[in-house]
Amino acid sequence: MDGVCASPERLNAQQQSAYIRETVMARGAELRRRYPLLKHQDALGAGILTFALAGMIGSAVLYLDGYLAWWGCLLLNAFFASLTHELEHDLIHSMYFRKQRLPHNLMLALVWLARPSTINPWIRRHLHLNHHKVSGTEADMEERAITNGEPWGIARLLMVGDNVMSSLIRMLRARTWTHRFSILKRTLRVYAPLALLHWGAWYVFLGFHAANGIAGLLGSPIDWSAHTLAMMQVIDIAAVVIIGPNVLRTFCLHFVSSNMHYYGDLEAGNVIQQTQVLNPWWLWPLQAFCFNFGSTHGIHHFVVKEPFYIRQMSASVAHKVMAEMGVRFNDFGTFARANRFVRAERRSPRQVSPAQG
Repeated sequence: MDGVCASPERLNAQQQSAYIRETVMARGAELRRRYPLLKHQDALGAGILTFALAGMIGSAVLYLDGYLAWWGCLLLNAFFASLTHELEHDLIHSMYFRKQRLPHNLMLALVWLARPSTINPWIRRHLHLNHHKVSGTEADMEERAITNGEPWGIARLLMVGDNVMSSLIRMLRARTWTHRFSILKRTLRVYAPLALLHWGAWYVFLGFHAANGIAGLLGSPIDWSAHTLAMMQVIDIAAVVIIGPNVLRTFCLHFVSSNMHYYGDLEAGNVIQQTQVLNPWWLWPLQAFCFNFGSTHGIHHFVVKEPFYIRQMSASVAHKVMAEMGVRFNDFGTFARANRFVRAERRSPRQVSPAQG
């Protein structure tokens, strides 16, 4: 494909995608030659997981011993948990210990424990692989579940950061009792047991402190039992060290992911249209807790088998070729269009250029 960059308009979507794929894979190979450590993929995955778990446990200990403020522990653990999300995603694509089932499944179990707000990762594997096959369609259950394609409003705001609330609203919208029961059954199956415990404890935490706040305003404090107060002490600690960090991480990830994927009017199999690069400066507070997902996840749709840290390292090269081939950058109109691609309004690569970084 010599001279491709000078005339991308001469290529069809499949050729454009192939050129992006070749360029990004070549960059990955170059990075591995330059830094031989990158060839030890299994060890790197295990090492990153150890670092993330040690960070979460360490910050929790510092908080419990009074050396770290609650908000510092919450923010740190949200960041460390975002690393485990990236590892889970790589594990779903069998990038670590592919032929060694024991360490592979142990890693899956540990990243699930670090993020108890999420669905069973062994079930998510099927949903995510399906996402790559039918991205941007009604059949893309993974992205639809996190509000991709929903018009913005109170419902989407509630759904985007709360997995159980998303299921509840979809259940209420269902037109038949059979459909509602189907949604309920599926929710219980995919979220048991960790997410049901996580979100249940979160609602108890919110309800308890809301009741105390209202009672305080009314001048009638509630006389809770010693058992309730002891239970709430445990839940309050959990809210800082594991529940709150994952609520924050979930909102950031789902907000970014649901808006950098397109929905509803894509050409079948056209990877160019499936995602955009979403990396404006004002999204950095959210990107910090989903490991720069908006900037780098689009690369994954072209090169599936590169681990997340390689995507970060090759982003500058990937962004350049993606822009040349017509991938959109920072298309903020997606918020008003409920994530529709709107092919009739396609802009040229020169009109939508990648942001720095």
